[in-house]
Amino acid sequence: MLGAYLFSIFISAFLLFLVQPIIARVILPWFGGSASVWTTCLLFFQTVLVLGYLYVHRLVSRVPRKRQTAVHLALLVTGTLALFPMNRLTVRGPWMVGGLADPTMEVLGLLTRTVGLPYFILSATSPLLQSWYAGTKALASPRMSPYRLYALSNSASLLALLTYPVVVEPLLPVRRQVALWSVAFFAAVIAMAIIALRSEPSQLQPGDRPHQPEGPAPDWKLKTLWVALAACASTLLLAITNHVSQNVAAIPFLWILPLSLYLLSLVLCFERAGWYRRGLFLRLLGLALGGMIYALFPAYLNAKLTTVIPLFCAGLFVCCMVCHGELARLKPPAQYLTLYYLMVAVGGSLGGIFVGLLAPRIFAGYWELLYGLGACAILTLIVLHRDPSSPFYRARWRPGWLLLMVLCAALGVSLMNVMGAQRGGARVMVRNFYGVLRVIDLGRFPGRDDPTVIKVLQRPRRKLMNGTIDHGIQLLLPDQRRLPTTYYGPTSGIGLAIREAAARGPVRVGVIGLGAGTLAAYGRPGDQYTFYEINPLVVRLAESEFTFLRDSPAHITVVVGDGRLSLTAEPSQGFDVLAVDAFSGDSIPVHLLTQEALALYFRHLKPGGVVAFNVSNRYVHLAPVIAAAARSLGKQAGIVDSDEDTATDLSPARWVLVTGRRDFFETQLLKGRVTLPKSYRRMRVWTDDYSNLLAALK
Repeated sequence: MLGAYLFSIFISAFLLFLVQPIIARVILPWFGGSASVWTTCLLFFQTVLVLGYLYVHRLVSRVPRKRQTAVHLALLVTGTLALFPMNRLTVRGPWMVGGLADPTMEVLGLLTRTVGLPYFILSATSPLLQSWYAGTKALASPRMSPYRLYALSNSASLLALLTYPVVVEPLLPVRRQVALWSVAFFAAVIAMAIIALRSEPSQLQPGDRPHQPEGPAPDWKLKTLWVALAACASTLLLAITNHVSQNVAAIPFLWILPLSLYLLSLVLCFERAGWYRRGLFLRLLGLALGGMIYALFPAYLNAKLTTVIPLFCAGLFVCCMVCHGELARLKPPAQYLTLYYLMVAVGGSLGGIFVGLLAPRIFAGYWELLYGLGACAILTLIVLHRDPSSPFYRARWRPGWLLLMVLCAALGVSLMNVMGAQRGGARVMVRNFYGVLRVIDLGRFPGRDDPTVIKVLQRPRRKLMNGTIDHGIQLLLPDQRRLPTTYYGPTSGIGLAIREAAARGPVRVGVIGLGAGTLAAYGRPGDQYTFYEINPLVVRLAESEFTFLRDSPAHITVVVGDGRLSLTAEPSQGFDVLAVDAFSGDSIPVHLLTQEALALYFRHLKPGGVVAFNVSNRYVHLAPVIAAAARSLGKQAGIVDSDEDTATDLSPARWVLVTGRRDFFETQLLKGRVTLPKSYRRMRVWTDDYSNLLAALK
C-alpha cells in the first residue's frame, strides 16, 4: 500500500506543476501574451491551492474517516468529467477574446471553467493522502513520517518544472500536451480511488506507539509564524526572479533557476532534519543579505553576469533554507498536519499577491525585494527570540530585544539608501504589470556662456528603458531630435524598407511596439503611421517625455492593445510596411512569430508590402523561425544587419524582412545589403499549436 501512496502523491504533484505552463501556453495568445496574463494565472493557481488545502483540512477535521472516502470519491468522479472543457481549450474558436484593456476577470473565469476542478483535486491529493497515511498503523515506525511525503511531492514538482521546457514543449504540440496530461490525470484519479477504497484507518494495538505524539493545538502565534515564513520565502522567490530577469539579464528560462532552488530547499528541509543546520545557515544568511543589499545599488548592476546571477541565486537558496528550515522545525504533530499545510499555502499565496498584484500598484520600482530581504532578517530574529535553544531567547538573554532593534534599524537605513539610489538616476520611474519603465537623461546641454562645453560632454539625449532593455533614445538638441536612433537608423532593415516604399509616394506604416516612437521620425506629410502598444504607460511616456510622435508631420495613430489581437479585429489596413518590434530579452511573445500571425500580417499589407521583424537580441536567434514561417507561406525572407555608430547613437541591429515581392531584395536600396537566413530549412515551423524556444537559443 505504501507504493500506491508514493505513486499517487508523486504523479499528482508532477501534474500539478506541469499543467501551469501548459495552460498558460494555451491562453497567452488569446489575451495578448502580456505579463499580466502570467501574473493572473499565478494568482489563480495559488488561490486554488489554498482552496484545496482548506477542503482537506475541513474534510479531515469534521468528517468521519469512512465518509471522507465517499466524499472524495464523488469529487474524483466529477473531476474526470471536467477534463472535457479543459481539452476544448485547444479549440480556439469558443474561447477567443478580443483586445481587452484588463483581461484579469476573463482569465480567471476561463481558468475556473476549464482547469479549476482538476487542479483543485490535484492540490488536495498530497495533504489528504498524508493525513490518511498518518492515521495508519504503519506510522508506528519512526522512519515513516508523513512530512517526508511532502518532500516527495516537491521533488515531483521540481521534476515537472525542469521537464516542460526541455522535453514537453520541444517535442509535443499544445493539443497533444493537453491530451497526454488528461490521460495522466485519469491515471492519478484511478490511483487515488484505489487508495480511498482500500485504505482504512488501522486501529493501533495497546503496545503500539505512533511516531507523532499527540500535542496541544497550535496557538495563533505559531500559526502566524507558519504563514509569515512561507510568505517570506514566496516573496523572495518572485522578487528575486523579477530582479534577475528584468534588471540583471533578460535571459530566456532564467526564471527556472530561482524556482528550482526554492523547491530544492523545500525538499531538503522536509526530507530529513539533518539537511538544515541552523548554525551554518544563519551565518550564511548574514552574508547573503549583506551581499544582495550591496548588489542592489545601481553601481553594481554593471557587474559581470557570472557574478551577479550566482550571488542572487545563492542568496535566495540560503534565505529559503532558513525560512523553510525554521518552518520544518515548527511543524506540529501529525494530527494538525492539514492545518499546518493550509497555513503554509496561505503564506505562499500572500507572497504571490504581494509581489504580483500589490507591488506593481504601490511601488515605482522592484522594491518588494528590499522589503522581502528586510522581512527575512526580522522574521529570523523573531523565530530565534522565541526558541529556548537560541541565545535570543527572552528568558536567557534579555538584551536580545535591544540587539534586535539595533539590527532592524541598521537594515532599514541600508534598504532606504538602496531605494533612493535606484530612483535617483531616473527622470521618470513608473511601473505596472508590464514592468518598470525609466526615463533617463544622459549628457547636458552646452551652457550659453560657454558653447564649447558640448565638445567635452556627451551629446544630450533621453533614453526609455524597461529593465535592462533600451526602448528608444532621442537626441535632445533641436536640430537632432528628429533623427532616428538605436535600431532604426536609415541603413537598418526597417529604415531601408520605409525608404524604399516612400520612394513611390505617401506610405502607410504599421508598427507593433511603440517604444519612444522613434519610427515616427520617418514620417512625411501625407504618410500615415499606426502604432500598436500593449502597455499604456509606454504610450504615456512616449507622448509626454519624447517628441517623436508630436514632431512628425505624418498622421499618427496609437492603438492601445496587443498588436495581433488588434489587427485581428480590424479590417485590412493596406500597409506598405508593417514593423514587428517586440522581441527583446526573455519575454518573447511567441504568438507574434507563428505561421498564423505572419498570415495575418500579410492580410493587412498591400500587394508587394513588407513585414519587418526586429530580432536584435543577445540570447535568442529568431531569424530562422521567421524564415521558416515565411517559406511555409510561399514568401521570401532576408536579413539586414546594420552597424553601431556612436556619433548618431545607432545600435547594431538585425532585421528580418519578409515579402512576397520577388524583386524586392534586388531593388537599388536593398541590393547587396541582404543575406539569407541560415538553417531555416531544418527549423520546424512555429504555429499557434507548436513552438520551441529552447531550439532558438543562441
